[in-house]
Amino acid sequence: MSDSKTLIKIQHSLTQRNRAEARFHWYGRIAILIGLMAVALLFIDIVGKGHGAFRATYINLDIRYDADLIGIDNLSDTEQLSAGNWQALPKTALRERFPDVSSRRDKRRLNNLLSNGAGFDLKDRLLASPRLLGKTESVWVLADDDIDTYYKSWLDGNAYEARLTGQQIQWIGELHEQGSIKLKFNSNLFNRGDSREPEQAGIRGAAVGSFLTLVMTLMLSFPIGVCAAIYLEEFAPKNRWTDFIEVNINNLAAVPSIIFGLLGLAIFINFFHVPRSVPIVGGLVLTLMTLPTIIITSRAAIKSVPPSIREAALGVGASRYQMVLHHVLPLALPGMLTGAIIGMAQALGETAPLLMIGMVAFIVDIPNGFSDPATVLPVQIFLWADSPERAFVEKTSAAIMVLLSFLIAMNTTAVWLRRRLERRW
Repeated sequence: MSDSKTLIKIQHSLTQRNRAEARFHWYGRIAILIGLMAVALLFIDIVGKGHGAFRATYINLDIRYDADLIGIDNLSDTEQLSAGNWQALPKTALRERFPDVSSRRDKRRLNNLLSNGAGFDLKDRLLASPRLLGKTESVWVLADDDIDTYYKSWLDGNAYEARLTGQQIQWIGELHEQGSIKLKFNSNLFNRGDSREPEQAGIRGAAVGSFLTLVMTLMLSFPIGVCAAIYLEEFAPKNRWTDFIEVNINNLAAVPSIIFGLLGLAIFINFFHVPRSVPIVGGLVLTLMTLPTIIITSRAAIKSVPPSIREAALGVGASRYQMVLHHVLPLALPGMLTGAIIGMAQALGETAPLLMIGMVAFIVDIPNGFSDPATVLPVQIFLWADSPERAFVEKTSAAIMVLLSFLIAMNTTAVWLRRRLERRW
């Protein structure tokens, strides 16, 4: 009788344990599902807001490159080119499209259909093809950001009419019926730097600045981090000083990134007088931030090399230096590269430390070198998100999509390298 009671208790206990384990599995699955749903909602929201930025509204006009209208007679004269009335070209063509517009107020509203930079786009077009001077051609001219916002929302069936008059909406309708207004691929987003006008703003300046900053970071952090990891793992004596260094390296990996920005501001800018808002100082600050990550991952890669490799190298007469350089380092290199790519991906998405060293400046020109003023993609996103214009909302989301694409590509490359080059022992 006692044996049967004991068996029943054991079976009851096993049933409870199995149920608890099943519940724990379901808790984990639900947690993963909630995480995936949150990520999916985030991506849906970003793509939903940002996909429109990859297309812009253009108006078709018959542009007559009249030298008298522009006020030039020599395309090689830089003074004439800078003083030329280039905006008169699209304005004149637009008024010819709507000859009934006569009052000054209506003409001003009509001119507001076009971007403020439309004339300069035509200037670049004329300088690229000087034979167009005195001739007429059909050109798709960039529209103003308010027109772009309204036209996109109107095509989607939810017209956003703020900041537009009824007459402007009527003109847009007439242009649409004539097939003279449409959405085209927004090459300005990838070919231009920042601008106060949303329709003219692009991410090229920030993308080039991010590239130069990451190149500087990689050139400094990878060799220093790998050398530090090799020394600590293979040559440094095990004493309280090396223990102190290891503890501090692990602590630095958890320090908030803005602290590195304050450190860079105090040392590189205030003490060494490195110029603000240049890729050099950005690379130096991000190097300080990524070094702990690279050192830790590099040490883990070195530890993963079996001791038998070291013993075999030393056994055939190799020095300790040769053993590390010719045997341990090549086998640990895949893990080191993976850590470096993860560190670079982390640096690419950082904003706080770069804000502290002045890379939040409004930069229009595309940087040509490490010493030119520049900004980076995360800071560009920060600036656009703080802009009051509605058109910057989709620009911000589009820049986030580009940044996420780079981050996903870098992390995918890290996983691919690890699987491709890593050896299992």
